[in-house]
Amino acid sequence: MSHDHSADAGSCKEVFARLSAYIDGELTPEDRRELEEHLCGCAPCVAFLDSLRRTVDLCRRFEPETAPGPMTAQAREQLLAACRKMLASRRNPPSL
Repeated sequence: MSHDHSADAGSCKEVFARLSAYIDGELTPEDRRELEEHLCGCAPCVAFLDSLRRTVDLCRRFEPETAPGPMTAQAREQLLAACRKMLASRRNPPSL
């Protein structure tokens, strides 16, 4: 079955909108069949589906790093000193 992609771009947009539900198994059997028929002849939609599946898989496997511990008092003082120095240099620029 060939697919005239240019004549059916609206159908592709509808497919794109339903791909998440398709991946999650949330479509009715008839909607699933219609979507799969479209996919059989539409390489751009198949490529988008593959990309979406990879993205979903990566998101499911993502494990956020633990938050860093609190800043040490020494690091906090160094940061504040650097900030004060930077602000002072803006108020009193060196003369040329």
